[in-house]
Amino acid sequence: MHLTAQKRLSQIGWYEWVSLPQLGLPAILAKIDTGAKTSALHAYRIETVEKKGATFVSFSLHPERHSIKSVDCEAELFDRRVVMDSGGHVEERYVIKTLLVLGEQTWPIEVTLTNRDTMSFRMLLGRTALRNRFIINPAKQCLMGKNKKKRQS
Repeated sequence: MHLTAQKRLSQIGWYEWVSLPQLGLPAILAKIDTGAKTSALHAYRIETVEKKGATFVSFSLHPERHSIKSVDCEAELFDRRVVMDSGGHVEERYVIKTLLVLGEQTWPIEVTLTNRDTMSFRMLLGRTALRNRFIINPAKQCLMGKNKKKRQS
């Protein structure tokens, strides 16, 4: 990437509020993880369902850590991939495509589904989803704004 193109990229912090509107998630805190190739979303009760000749994945998630609030989601299955997590554990995961909203930008990303109950963040944004869109400032957080739902309370 050219230096002039780099100057035009927005800066984001090491974690940001994002939205996944196609999944009915208006706000979820995502860790920016350039060490991860693919993005990952917390999910449990993951099941495949056949509909009109296509395979869909239904799953539930807790958008906020330490909260019993649960959201049920469904998306068309895009792929299955073998992924190695940061602890070296290998897992086959379902992959979906969905729209991501971060700041003023909206674009489609691929997301793997996995149980992140023990992790601090419900979502990881990997480098493939972020490529050529942002510059990451590891000393900052939430540069794209705070969770609108939290501000209204």
